[in-house]
Amino acid sequence: MTCSTGRPPSWAQVTVLTKEGFFSLTIHFPTDYPFKSPKVAFTTKIYHPNINSSGSIYLDILRSQWSPALTVSKVLLSICSLLCDPNPDDPLVPEIAHTYKADREKYNRLAREWTQKYAMELKKFKHKPFTDWNARKEGDFKCK
Repeated sequence: MTCSTGRPPSWAQVTVLTKEGFFSLTIHFPTDYPFKSPKVAFTTKIYHPNINSSGSIYLDILRSQWSPALTVSKVLLSICSLLCDPNPDDPLVPEIAHTYKADREKYNRLAREWTQKYAMELKKFKHKPFTDWNARKEGDFKCK
């Protein structure tokens, strides 16, 4: 991304790499960014209690806990953390949260199936995968 004004572009498309797959998301920056949080949504379908079928993400720093001090790299790091460690106690999709809490084996199986179906082929992305925006090392944005 390049911006001659020093401001971020109005939107960006990013691919987050995890050990399981490639998840694409969009970031829309409001005109009053960084005073308002960016709108981040997955474009890759994902089975997750905190991400709904529209790709909306239920993450506190994108809502009530936003601060102008937060950077895009911190937002992406938080999203990667959420992918690795769902929050079923504050879900966006209660049915998936219930499965996560009641039957972890079933949840893991369904999450794997969705990942294999929707997030395994890098060739379907028209942009390079996200690897580094102010990251200390390449692995900073990968689930461990």
